[in-house]
Amino acid sequence: MSTPKPTESAATPADPAPVDTRDALEVLELEAKEWDKDAEIDRILKAFRLNAYAVLGLKPGAPESDIKNLYRKKSLLIHPDKTKNPLAPDAFDRLKKAQTELMDEKHRARLDEAIADARMLLMREMKLTVDSEELKTPEFEKKWDEKTVFVLVENEQRRRRQMKAQLQEEGREQRKQEEELEQRKKKRQHEEDWEKTRDQRIDSWRQFQKGKNGEPEKKKKKKLKPIG
Repeated sequence: MSTPKPTESAATPADPAPVDTRDALEVLELEAKEWDKDAEIDRILKAFRLNAYAVLGLKPGAPESDIKNLYRKKSLLIHPDKTKNPLAPDAFDRLKKAQTELMDEKHRARLDEAIADARMLLMREMKLTVDSEELKTPEFEKKWDEKTVFVLVENEQRRRRQMKAQLQEEGREQRKQEEELEQRKKKRQHEEDWEKTRDQRIDSWRQFQKGKNGEPEKKKKKKLKPIG
């Protein structure tokens, strides 16, 4: 039995239109970039802000060229105008502050010294030498970071105490100067007032002398001698 041949009028299914994947890839790329931005913003905000190296994500002692290049790269990544993350302005300000501190030779020297002090203190606590293999381990790096936080916090507290003492001393000195100025002002005012009444005092004295000279001389009473 032969099968019937399809008639010419029977409809044949149309071939599916090709799918343009470019839009989907662009969306994925944009999402990946936003994720990178959010991750970097989160990292900056969680970094210990007294350690500018940590904020920038650099190892201590990094050269100035690395500081400039990395700052430029990260500042472009998390710039508030290029991301919708509401925390971007705060992260951008911290990044800028860290870069400014590291470009300041004096501030950077103090930071390097504090980090070196932290390493030395940790080596003493762990009884290590410069040749110890433990210095190359991730565990030591982690403890070094923690000790660096401790040293930087102590330094900052000491700086604030010194600043407070200095302000108090400046306040005492300021009050002393103000009191001396007030005393000089009072003295000057007293001298001016004294000078203004000079003619009046002279006239009063002359009147007093005139009245004294015009009074009749009083007769002295004779003392009576007792009888007997």
